[in-house]
Amino acid sequence: MSTPEATETTAGVEATIDRVLDETTTWAVVGLSTNTERAAYGVAGVLQRAGKRIVPVHPSAETVHGEQGYASLADIPFPVDVVDVFVRSELAGAVADEAIAIGAKAVWFQLGVIDEEAAARVLAAGLDMVMDRCPAIELGRR
Repeated sequence: MSTPEATETTAGVEATIDRVLDETTTWAVVGLSTNTERAAYGVAGVLQRAGKRIVPVHPSAETVHGEQGYASLADIPFPVDVVDVFVRSELAGAVADEAIAIGAKAVWFQLGVIDEEAAARVLAAGLDMVMDRCPAIELGRR
C-alpha cells in the first residue's frame, strides 16, 4: 500500500512526463549514432514517429533518421526543448549542465541513467527533469 507522499511523488513524476511529452517538439538525443543496435537509435525512431524532431548529438555528428547530427549540444544552431541523455551515469551530469547552458526546457535521463546531483541542478535551474525512464515506453503507456 502506498503512502500519500509516495502517491504524490508518483503523480508528480507522471505529470512531468506527460508535460514533457505533450509540450515539446525538438529533442536532442545525446549518444545517438547510426548504430541500429543501440537503444538510442530505436527510441529516436519512436520519438520521430510521435511527431518529435530529433537532433542527433554524437562526437561523429552523423546524420541519423534523416536528421543532421551535431558534435555537441552547443553546436546546435536552433532551440532545443528536451535533451534526451543516452550516456553512462557518470557522464550525464556534464550533459545536464550543457542542457541548462543552451536553454533547454527539460532533461530526460534514459533507463539506467541516474545522477541525483545533476537532477537537482536541472530542477534548480527551472527545467523539467525525468530520470531513469524511457520516452518510448512512456509514449506506449499513453
